Amino acid sequence: MRTKLLFFFIVFSNLLFCQEISIYKEPYRPQFHFTPPSHWMNDPNGMIYVNGTYHLFYQYYPDASVWGPMHWGHAISTDLIHWKHLPIALYPDKLGWIFSGSAVLDTNNTAGFGKNAMIAIFTYHNDEIWQHGDKKPQRQGIAYSIDEGVTWVKYESNPVLKHSGEQDFRDPKVFWHKDSSRWIMTLATGDRIKLYSSLDLKKWQFESEFKPNEKNELGVWECPDLFEMFDEKTGKNKWVLIVNHGDKAPNGGSGGRYFIGDFDGKIFTKTQEPIWLDYGTDFYAAVTFSNMPNNRHVLLGWMSNWQYAIKVPTEIWRSSMTLRRELTLTSSNGDYYIKQSIVSEFKDISKPFFQFSKINNEFVKEYNLQSSKIYFDVKSTKNQKFDISFSNKLDEEFIISFDNGMLKSNRINSGKVDFSESFANKVQQLLITDKIYNFSLIIDKSSVEILINDGTYSMTNLFFPSEEYKILKISNLAKTKINNLKIDTIEGVWNN
Repeated sequence: MRTKLLFFFIVFSNLLFCQEISIYKEPYRPQFHFTPPSHWMNDPNGMIYVNGTYHLFYQYYPDASVWGPMHWGHAISTDLIHWKHLPIALYPDKLGWIFSGSAVLDTNNTAGFGKNAMIAIFTYHNDEIWQHGDKKPQRQGIAYSIDEGVTWVKYESNPVLKHSGEQDFRDPKVFWHKDSSRWIMTLATGDRIKLYSSLDLKKWQFESEFKPNEKNELGVWECPDLFEMFDEKTGKNKWVLIVNHGDKAPNGGSGGRYFIGDFDGKIFTKTQEPIWLDYGTDFYAAVTFSNMPNNRHVLLGWMSNWQYAIKVPTEIWRSSMTLRRELTLTSSNGDYYIKQSIVSEFKDISKPFFQFSKINNEFVKEYNLQSSKIYFDVKSTKNQKFDISFSNKLDEEFIISFDNGMLKSNRINSGKVDFSESFANKVQQLLITDKIYNFSLIIDKSSVEILINDGTYSMTNLFFPSEEYKILKISNLAKTKINNLKIDTIEGVWNN
């Protein structure tokens, strides 16, 4: 009997394994970007490092591949590259759905749930009262885990922060402010960010609000993040406030920007004009991991756009995350800015495939582009003009062009584009004020992340070709000095 049971267990396990492999090999499924096992996903939430493990929580609807009653999905990693799916962490309850938020490690037991308890701070959204006309349905709640995120208990006296009158009152990002010995919360409230403080994560006090004087409205403000960074060049610390906007990003729809400034424990003051984090249409809700070792700042975003997110041509799953990006602060002419680079751990799944020293006119290479990294140097100081294209035998192509300061990405003829009028209705543009000195592209099935000048500029885009891109073409249009071309293949991370 035991032998029969063992036999059936082995057969059943093999069937499940084969099913997982089949799912992760479906059309458009990224092989090294994070995706849910199935159904809908959007904002990254509660990202935190605890005892050698990175935790990623995310907005998740387990019953359909379109947005619905939100949960917190959960996955863990030991290297920021390979992820293991875990059971859902937070479910909706009588107070509402579980919208976006953050997680902290309460090392001093300020909340009384236990030393080193993991505490999630999230938005409750009561959709029932929303549907009945109450336009103030959002409040903040907390939950705690004393087993490093395996199980969660919601605080019995939720909500810990009721609305202050705004229709939108959500996405708390919390951190410990050492100088004031308080927890600080940044909260998106309509078209501004409000800051609150707390001694115990349960009682919150309003401190200030941040709303710059700007001519253009950028839709609802969402998913803020406030943290301190050090610039080795100047030897100074500056504070960075990330704000994600629901509309009117540089190339349409959703996007995120950051403000550089100062923070005194109560008030954030910007010291220069904001900068967009990414100029593509598929980079949103980006926030950083908490409790990172060695003072690392690692950013993760949702790789989609609310203009068409629920319509993209995927079936079992919908939406992916960007690659994890390491942030560094630098400065030039008195202004500060952030550089983004793919985390160093990514090198472990990158394998050299091809090198070419110099592109004089045109370079063409046939291979499966859709798990690869392409890199080259640009030495010219004048007449920087070149095109890059990914194409297939159906004449579908995604085109990147650069002409003396203007970068364009064109997905009008990239494959399936008719699922949404806004997906490929225009060529995307990015004005680059510096001379380009290096160019990096990371391609994974249905996306490309473009990083320029060591990540000073970035552009992230989705595409959905009818068959895989297998032709790379780089055209040197003005005797631009394009050197040191390197192509790496990228290993998949889900079925190794």
